[in-house]
Amino acid sequence: MLLYGLAVLVLVVLALLWLGGLYFFKTAIRRAPKSFLVDNPNLMPEPDNEIISSASDLTWLDTQPTEDVNIESHDGLKLHGTWLPSHSGLQQPTVILAHGYSGKGREMAGFARFYAEKRGYNILMPDDRGHGQSEGDIIGFGWLDRKDYVQWIHWVQGKVGTETEIILHGISMGGATVLMTGGEALPNQVKAIVSDCAYTSVKEELTFQLKQLYKLPAFPFIPVTSLISKWKAGYFFGEASALTQLAKVQVPVLFIHGEADTFVPTEMVYRLYEACPTEKELLTIPRAGHGTAFQVDRTRYEEVLESFLTKNLSPSSAVSSFI
Repeated sequence: MLLYGLAVLVLVVLALLWLGGLYFFKTAIRRAPKSFLVDNPNLMPEPDNEIISSASDLTWLDTQPTEDVNIESHDGLKLHGTWLPSHSGLQQPTVILAHGYSGKGREMAGFARFYAEKRGYNILMPDDRGHGQSEGDIIGFGWLDRKDYVQWIHWVQGKVGTETEIILHGISMGGATVLMTGGEALPNQVKAIVSDCAYTSVKEELTFQLKQLYKLPAFPFIPVTSLISKWKAGYFFGEASALTQLAKVQVPVLFIHGEADTFVPTEMVYRLYEACPTEKELLTIPRAGHGTAFQVDRTRYEEVLESFLTKNLSPSSAVSSFI
């Protein structure tokens, strides 16, 4: 009788863990409104800061000759992107901008404006799978998306020619996405990566958020949810690692992070920087929270970014004060 009772107790505990894992999977990985992001104090900007793109940036983008473009992913999803050609001609370099968790491509308008006005580049702003106008019920956290971005790179080559120089620039989940993409076999035309407030791995970031939001330990919730993720999404949290992918990156990387980031801890950028085997630079911005470095000190951000691009792209691409 005692053994029977223990067996029942074990089954009940396992069932509760499984249900908990399904809940966390739905909360973090399934495409659905993310209520836990609303009024999250770790995402609230300082009073004098704006979100990633200001109203004026979004208004600017609305006045530009953008084009809706689509590709099909390797697993059959229709992926959407916003294309903004250079006013100087398609022979200019192209930047592919990667947005953050629960965002969409057009929210990168502030960065798009910089690259259009200061550099004169072509700009592609994809909606990640499970985001914006792209299909998909699963959020890839950069791991599934890395293959999509390789396809977007090839799309750019087909659009503007195989001689174009390409830069990958992402923020938050997008910052991790471009690092994960950088670990894939990429064309030589990809010249540089800019990674803003990226996490080291999905496992570490979700472990951190589990403690922040729910005051729960990683074990057993992360392993159970990771197992469910492998079953339903096709990847374990541990394999979705920007740190691991960095070992295979072959282009220069500019790492950026806010020193007051409490959503993706600032300490993560130092480990990413150390793991990078190529030429690299690190910019940290005092007082900047998660995803706000560009707004808190735009002058410094642009100065460092301009210098990085000038150093790592061909001299003909250094378009300054483009009008």
